[in-house]
Amino acid sequence: MQCHMRFEVEVQDPQCRARVGKLTLPHGEVETPIFMPVGTQASVKACSQEDLEAVGAQIILSNAYHLYLRPGTETMEAAGGIHNFMQWKHPVLTDSGGFQVFSLADLNKVTPEGVTFQSHLDGSRHVFTPEKAIDVQISIGADIIMCFDECTTYPVTRQKAEESMRMTVRWAEACKRRWEERNAVHQALFGIVQGSVYLDLRSECAGALTAMDFPGYAIGGVSVGESKEEMVSVVEATAPLLPEHKPHYLMGVGPPEDILEAIERGVDMFDCVMPTRNARNGGLFTSQGRLNIKNAQYARDFRPIDPECSCPVCQTYTRAYLAHLYRAGEILALRLNTLHNLFFMLQLCAHARDAIRGGCFQDFKRAFLQRYSLQNGGNE
Repeated sequence: MQCHMRFEVEVQDPQCRARVGKLTLPHGEVETPIFMPVGTQASVKACSQEDLEAVGAQIILSNAYHLYLRPGTETMEAAGGIHNFMQWKHPVLTDSGGFQVFSLADLNKVTPEGVTFQSHLDGSRHVFTPEKAIDVQISIGADIIMCFDECTTYPVTRQKAEESMRMTVRWAEACKRRWEERNAVHQALFGIVQGSVYLDLRSECAGALTAMDFPGYAIGGVSVGESKEEMVSVVEATAPLLPEHKPHYLMGVGPPEDILEAIERGVDMFDCVMPTRNARNGGLFTSQGRLNIKNAQYARDFRPIDPECSCPVCQTYTRAYLAHLYRAGEILALRLNTLHNLFFMLQLCAHARDAIRGGCFQDFKRAFLQRYSLQNGGNE
């Protein structure tokens, strides 16, 4: 089945695997590498859709588990899909809900057919099978949808990781069959490579999934407690195994330094709640590291968050004002902090694309990390 998504690698950095690409989706084009703000419940916390457009968001992520429970697929269908429901005219990716089923719900039973669980909202009983996960995402109507998978915890034994990975492969087969039966050509289905930190399991999973010929591929099961070195090792070993002409998505990774490491190794897409969650807790990204606006030193600091940042917040407000808003419990603090952090992440990807086009990504990465680490952690 030929899906409507198109992906083109436009530029490959001559010194590494970093690349610039273009995703063409039913609701618009996306330049890669790209960071996707997380709008779990059809809303990026503290932001309006107009805010997201203002900071340059090209695609956002939402979650099938949460939208299935509330407001429900019947409501999503009645609205005409998530784009109409939330009035977002750009592309959307939905996670299948697998991670949330295993991490949030009160699990009752996991079988080769799927998972029986109780809602974290009201305790109601539900069953998610691979087929159900696809049906739910088709009802939601996102441009990119994900296979139902099992994300193992960390640490995990090799035996458990192997059992989980093979079940993920079986579920991927079932997801692809359902996607084809539904003829959901306007939604691109991505397979998810699992296997924890065991590189041979990652290789086996990647081989099985690439043989199924998905429109795109994700690396899942990272940033779940393993070290940064282990995460990088998994990406370095897995990304080259994925088809070069298809998009590569690293799930749930958000620290700027980790994103740059993954871009260097050929990853195109990222998502994480870290920028928005940190913002709501006073943590702000700058070109010279992170700062915590709650710290007393910012009470009379009349500089912008980052003098080098061109976001609407840095062009208008001072650290002192943002510190005041936060201490006063003003809702505006959450919005402004979030807008700045999202702009920072989106600009990081834009600068990475420029560096790749110039054939100097590794120099860009080295210079960024050298400056970013000057104060990173010291102001938090």
